[in-house]
Amino acid sequence: MLWSLLKIVLFVCIVAGLALGAAHLMELGAGLRVSVGTMEFTFGPLQSIIAILLLLLAAWVALRVAGLVVAVFRFLSGDETAITRWFSRNRERKGFEALADGMMALASGEGRVAMTKAAKAEKYLGRPELTNLLSAQAAELAGDTRKATEVYKRLLTDERTRFVGVRGLMKQKLAEGDTEMALKLAQKAFALKPRHEETQDTLLRLQADTSDWEGARKTLAAKLKHGSLPRDVYRRRDAVLALSEAKDILDENATIEAREAAIEANRLSPDLIPAAAMAARALVAEGKHRNASRVLKKAWSVHPHPDLAAAFAEIAPNETPKARLKRFEALTKLAPENPETRMLLAELNIAAEDFPAARRALGPLAETDPTARSLTIMAAIERGEGAEDAVVKGWLARALSAPRGPQWVCDSCHAIHVAWMPVCDNCGGFDTLSWTRPPKESGLMPAGAEMLPLIVGKVTPPAAPESAEVAVVEEAVVVDEAAAEAASSDETQKTRT
Repeated sequence: MLWSLLKIVLFVCIVAGLALGAAHLMELGAGLRVSVGTMEFTFGPLQSIIAILLLLLAAWVALRVAGLVVAVFRFLSGDETAITRWFSRNRERKGFEALADGMMALASGEGRVAMTKAAKAEKYLGRPELTNLLSAQAAELAGDTRKATEVYKRLLTDERTRFVGVRGLMKQKLAEGDTEMALKLAQKAFALKPRHEETQDTLLRLQADTSDWEGARKTLAAKLKHGSLPRDVYRRRDAVLALSEAKDILDENATIEAREAAIEANRLSPDLIPAAAMAARALVAEGKHRNASRVLKKAWSVHPHPDLAAAFAEIAPNETPKARLKRFEALTKLAPENPETRMLLAELNIAAEDFPAARRALGPLAETDPTARSLTIMAAIERGEGAEDAVVKGWLARALSAPRGPQWVCDSCHAIHVAWMPVCDNCGGFDTLSWTRPPKESGLMPAGAEMLPLIVGKVTPPAAPESAEVAVVEEAVVVDEAAAEAASSDETQKTRT
């Protein structure tokens, strides 16, 4: 309210001042006289002021008109002016709208539409660092690999987009199955951006696929350095790579290097079963039997496995079955309730012809956790104790339709492997194999195999399996023959020794 009153008072004062000034000018007798040739103009004081103001206004208008004429001339000559800036802003607006529409089309899976919008954005913007990537991805989505390759190669010419171009070409080569060129491109992309996690993983997988274990270990170390891999996972995978490197060296008959690499792999990850077995064999070759035994016992305490038992047997290959049974006590007492320990003790007692002890060692395993191996061991025990052929055949018939138990299974695709390997043959996963039961264990014989125990023996059959595997049938037959041989003492002694 006060401010409004002050503004009114100020306005009245200004008007009053102007009125007084005009009255004073009117009272002055002098004026302004202007002569132009023979003509003479006389202005009063107030008229002089008005004339001066009009003259200033005319001068300002003349300057603005002159500026407009100069601007039009510069526009026609190609210089940047307000008009060109207006057109540029208009083109830029249309270009960014086309770019946004292209990105939306790309996200919607409309490859052809995205390519059209990308071309329109390039026409209006003239900024290939923005539109080339959209063009390449749209061409890939539309199935135009030639166009995508062409755009990715254009990206290589700009330092800001070089990594994107290399990565795009690498993914194309991977899709085409050209792993050799993809590996080279992955190495180039890794050199450009060593912190890029996807590039690290791709390079590591390609190096593992091509058995470049030394290069893979360097890439793994880079992942640890840049914080994209926990240290415990790094130690485990580095052990896997060291073990794979040791296997390659062993294939080349470079014994000393193989031993060192195997021992290093076991040091990096003592619970890695293949590394422990290979390290133990390397130590045995050097005459360090006690160290080999220590390595195997440490691995057995974490995860009992038949390969560890086989390597433990190789420490003293010429010992008698009873001496072997006594020496294996150091191993079997570490995990006495484990099914692998029970079956190992049963096999050792069968080799020593102590069949009651073998039955006690096996316990109820054949009934509570029936597998092809435990049931075959039970058949060998029955044979050794002099049971009827029908009883032995009944156990063997159950073994034919029983699951195989733990195997090397890929954690990613659940493919089953006969032996451990660093890279899954089925899905290409690195360090994904675990000694475990398959998610859905299948039986060994097709439908109707559950009737075999009723036909050939006196043992109650287990539940019918869901499916069959021919390879497991062949293994069961081999196990059957081994069990039959284990019935005779001479043949058993030779086989177990």
